[in-house]
Amino acid sequence: MLKSYCKTHLVILAFLAITLALNISAQDTNAKFDEYLTALTKQDRFMGSVLVARDGKVVFSKGYGMANLEFDIPNTPQTKFRLGSVTKQFGAASILLLQERGKLSVQDPICKYVENCPKTWEPITVHHLLSHTSGIPNFTNFPEYPKTMMIPATMDSLLARFKDKPLDFQPLEKWNYSNSGYVLLGHIIEKASGESFESFLQKNILTPLKMQNSGYDLHRKILKNRATGYSPSGNGKANSEIIDMTIPHAAGAMYSTVEDLFLWNEALFGDKLLSAKSREAMTTVVKNNYGYGLTIDKMHNRQAVSHGGGINGFNTYLARFPEEKVTVVVLRNVDGGAPGPGKISADLAAILFGEKYDIPTVKTVAKVDPKIYDAYVGEYQLAPNFILTVRRNGDRLMTQATGQGEIEIFPESETKFFPKVMEASLTFVKDESGKVTHLILNQGGERKAMKIK
Repeated sequence: MLKSYCKTHLVILAFLAITLALNISAQDTNAKFDEYLTALTKQDRFMGSVLVARDGKVVFSKGYGMANLEFDIPNTPQTKFRLGSVTKQFGAASILLLQERGKLSVQDPICKYVENCPKTWEPITVHHLLSHTSGIPNFTNFPEYPKTMMIPATMDSLLARFKDKPLDFQPLEKWNYSNSGYVLLGHIIEKASGESFESFLQKNILTPLKMQNSGYDLHRKILKNRATGYSPSGNGKANSEIIDMTIPHAAGAMYSTVEDLFLWNEALFGDKLLSAKSREAMTTVVKNNYGYGLTIDKMHNRQAVSHGGGINGFNTYLARFPEEKVTVVVLRNVDGGAPGPGKISADLAAILFGEKYDIPTVKTVAKVDPKIYDAYVGEYQLAPNFILTVRRNGDRLMTQATGQGEIEIFPESETKFFPKVMEASLTFVKDESGKVTHLILNQGGERKAMKIK
């Protein structure tokens, strides 16, 4: 009897020791998450919310920086962010739900759902739209897009933007990311279901999964805890350019929270919404590591199923490691700048998996005489139609790339400068006479830009 008691006692002690060790390990990991994100926030390189989950349980969830700078409202795990292209997986899931119900097939020709369908579209199927292999050009790359993105659109007027354009290639011949294709999928969802994409999404995905803080974003909606979107500017941050949310539709019009996206990922990979066959279709590579609304690739030598999003004022990323049952969500209410949410997600995953990562460091601004800036002023050619303009604004040195906003760069030395809003550096190179001949841009690799003016 005494031996049995001792054995039981030892088992209980062992269990308590393991539990204590796991708790200490979790606390250590969470401290590292917070250390990493706090460092980024202090450097003004992150503003948003994150969530990390494992085995169906949230292990870390926190907001950083401000959801609204004008009213000093902080980000929290309940803050609502525009998702941009993370929306695409919801559009893809909607198509597969309709297929499961016999309303359509991914092998259907898209002309079955499009009135006055162009002849060039006749070989294109729903499958091609889902996998970005249709060849339909991406309307958000058209030159006129920045001038029209704030104007409300009907589906007919959206389709008209690219309906008469020639295909970039024949279906399945190549891969090219196309928001046009996913807007068209939104149209097909509406035709096959007999209701709006917003309504179908709410009734068939968001409500069943209890995603109460997610939906199709429209300007007229009153949304509690809605984040304001910002863009980097020469003076720090500015309110982002306006986009009417009728434009992105099924390609990027949703809003959500880190907590709701966790619910979504658990349901998708737990086959609680779609059948295992449909989920497998979403996560099977068609071309260029892309399935249906999802990228399938490797991260830290583990399979990762993910997608990023970018829309005026917001950058987002949702990643899933299926074998490890790990979810990482990064939602940011500032567009542009480095590290991006994909890199942040990778670093958070590295912390969780015990892989190598670097704590972001603050670069020191050197004291230099602003008079030296005069030699750097001019235009530098990075590519035939891509110019980096350098200007002096009093005691500040500013840069502006073709088609982008102006940002300030700070001296690391008399010849090397860096922006605070992204991971990059510019080194000005002089000849023997002291004349600046070119600069070296280091941003994910080195690029030489000759001074042309």
